[in-house]
Amino acid sequence: MRLTILGAALCLGWAAAALATPIRFAARDGVSVHGDFTAPAGASRGTILLFHMAGSNLGEYAPIVPRLVAAGFATLAVDARSGGRLWGRDNATAAAVRGQPDYQAALPDLEAALTEARRRGARRVIAWGSSYSAALVFELAARHPEIGAVLAFSPGEYIDGVSIAGAAARVRVPVFVTSAADAGEIAAARAIVATVPGGRGRQQVPRAGVHGSATLRADRNPAGAAANFAAVLAFLDQVAPR
Repeated sequence: MRLTILGAALCLGWAAAALATPIRFAARDGVSVHGDFTAPAGASRGTILLFHMAGSNLGEYAPIVPRLVAAGFATLAVDARSGGRLWGRDNATAAAVRGQPDYQAALPDLEAALTEARRRGARRVIAWGSSYSAALVFELAARHPEIGAVLAFSPGEYIDGVSIAGAAARVRVPVFVTSAADAGEIAAARAIVATVPGGRGRQQVPRAGVHGSATLRADRNPAGAAANFAAVLAFLDQVAPR
């Protein structure tokens, strides 16, 4: 009973600390990008940019944001234009864009999120991607050395005409990579993280994992979410000390 009460209290604490503010900002081509900005109650350790998987939206991070905010981070979760209606929620950015943008087309949305975080005063910005956006965050970090660290969940060579391993070779900041507990995903992640120079890349091979950032959601990965989240928090403690 005491553990149940404690668990409920922790969940209430996370919820109280994580009141998201819906925001919009413009990408360089004029597309209006929708996001949720959430600030911690006290001093911020940095701002984490949260990008979703294919067919998805910022709802992917609904149970993840409160824990990051409780750990002292501001978060900016983004509806990128290449996305859809997973998690029972519309992708507001994609809904207003004609056609079906490919993965590479979402890069201006990621860059706009970085600009927005800096506009809001973030001194440390961390880029976090899931599936196709886990590939794009390497290109983002390669182009923008002001990014302080990268987390990539199930990255692969998903972007036509772009070498993600090549982009990773141009990243000069700490990198955390994980994947599903699947031989193909593990190998794809290993091939990318191996190119990060200076020994800055770290791969977590989970005992139990699912595709993308959903590996941290207990509703999608009940056997592995807790352990995988612990590995993420340990990495964040290294790159953004309390």
